Amino acid sequence: MSSPSDKRLSGGCYCGAVGYTVEDAFDYALNCHCGNCRRTTGSAFKPFAGILRDRLALTHGADRLMVYGDDLTNNTHCASCGSLLYSVVREGQWVHVAMGTLIDTPAIRPTAHIFVGSKAAWHHITDDLPQYREFPT
Repeated sequence: MSSPSDKRLSGGCYCGAVGYTVEDAFDYALNCHCGNCRRTTGSAFKPFAGILRDRLALTHGADRLMVYGDDLTNNTHCASCGSLLYSVVREGQWVHVAMGTLIDTPAIRPTAHIFVGSKAAWHHITDDLPQYREFPT
């Protein structure tokens, strides 16, 4: 697990109703090709970066959140524009920040593709990152 960072990154939804900051101290970043990530993003895969939940703070728009799930596992969207901001995972202790919602550039880059066993048939992975049929162990 990485140590806390003094550098904070800004992020937010498409319409600007919700904003957040997060430490630039992500522990991992992956490209997820599972059906749930494809459907919630409307894309071939979801690039995400994982960090402890308490390292992300909403700066505005807490009243504009739409949470699909419960406090321990959910996808958190902007209720106005629908942007997926982050997913709460790992028994509510971590968030997977949707990297496309970051305004600032994080130090981390995705290191692998996961759940390629269920990836969209029309999408071809063209980089050299490792590929895992499910979640790597």
